[in-house]
Amino acid sequence: MGVPQVVIVGRPNVGKSSIFNWLAGRRIAIVDDRPGVTRDRMSHLIEHEGRFFELVDTGGMGHQDEDNLTDDIENQIAFAIDSADVVLFVVDTRSGVATLDQEVAKRLRYLKAPVVCVANKTDDETFDGASEEFARLGHGRAVKVSTLQNRGRAVLINTLVGKLPPPGEGDGAEETEMKVAIVGRRNVGKSTFINTLVQSQRMIVSEVAGTTRDSVDVRFEMDDKSFVAIDTPGIRRRQGRKQDIDFYGTHRAERSIRRADVVLLFMDATQRIGKVDKQLADYINKQYKPCILVVNKWDQLSDTMPTEKWVNYLHDNFRTMRYAPIAFITGQTGKNVKALLNHAQMLFKQARQRVSTGQLNRLLRDAVRSNPPPVYQNRRPKIYYATQVGVEPPTLVMFCNQPSAIAAPYQRYLLSQCRDACEFAEVPIKLYLRRRDKTDHTDEIDSRLASDA
Repeated sequence: MGVPQVVIVGRPNVGKSSIFNWLAGRRIAIVDDRPGVTRDRMSHLIEHEGRFFELVDTGGMGHQDEDNLTDDIENQIAFAIDSADVVLFVVDTRSGVATLDQEVAKRLRYLKAPVVCVANKTDDETFDGASEEFARLGHGRAVKVSTLQNRGRAVLINTLVGKLPPPGEGDGAEETEMKVAIVGRRNVGKSTFINTLVQSQRMIVSEVAGTTRDSVDVRFEMDDKSFVAIDTPGIRRRQGRKQDIDFYGTHRAERSIRRADVVLLFMDATQRIGKVDKQLADYINKQYKPCILVVNKWDQLSDTMPTEKWVNYLHDNFRTMRYAPIAFITGQTGKNVKALLNHAQMLFKQARQRVSTGQLNRLLRDAVRSNPPPVYQNRRPKIYYATQVGVEPPTLVMFCNQPSAIAAPYQRYLLSQCRDACEFAEVPIKLYLRRRDKTDHTDEIDSRLASDA
């Protein structure tokens, strides 16, 4: 499994961003008395007694945004809740139970993820009695905290860590059913491809663009293995979404990407890459999903265009996904379809691979020796060591003396070295940079490896 996520939710102005900063130990989110300041999700990696988890801040539930962004904010909140391993439900002791608190509690009632109710602004024992009334919201007794008085932080952290999934849960190599999302703009042959997979007219196939209007799961077997193919609506450009059905279709397609193990991004060989293709690739990349760039209807161009030209064309347009493999298929006849599914299985396995700390630090040492990090503010940053803390996607934490000094190009260099040396060459890798704790007296990476030996 990936690094567990603890998602902070609640109505506006209960102190969600204050709790986010307080738990993170630094000021990341903007804190303001005005409701609705937080709009996008923010995240920060937290480590407690060897357990890592990602803390995610969200906007206020039920807030009517003055810039007409209410739907976007609510979608961001919904996305965060969907991916949560633990939900931190923040309420305000000083205000008491509000109508919006009850609405939020109702929305969280049927989640599979555990919910921890947190009574913020419980500054001292005189407020403890008032915090007890939140138990009637149905999520147990609230953990009493105060970010202002620094009260209850250790209790809250221990409670959250106690609710996290057990370490390594879901990391095993046992056979699981791979979910493959087929996405792309309209009329690129997604449904035809699925019909070829299942060898029946399971989906409605039509030359009319936009026939599929919802995400549909289709189970099929190949070589005695079971798969789930998720057919998604074709995506329009934003200005072309004139009907509600197009708006919700886009969000369903995005949700399908989030719950997929591997994404097949379909393109039509007879059409140029457009803005929608780039937007989808960007979304897949941000979700850290393994992806194959699929050029469909290749039979119509194979005699006139070499594959190398399309490969270069794709690399020029999808610069952040150069690691992603490329497949040339004809969905209608089934040409190269089985090879495509076999490659998707390889990506599924790669995303679940682990590399030992020793191997990771040896390759990191060689990478730093070969190409040291650039000088930052007249000093060269120091990299101490790295460790893998999760899979799906492979998630690495690198400890250094100044995370802000390791620029994005150098991070990409280190990731490329990991891909060359490890068994996850074709999948996205998530990298966190962390300042080494003051109590950690580990020397730079060469000394660490010498002591390991």
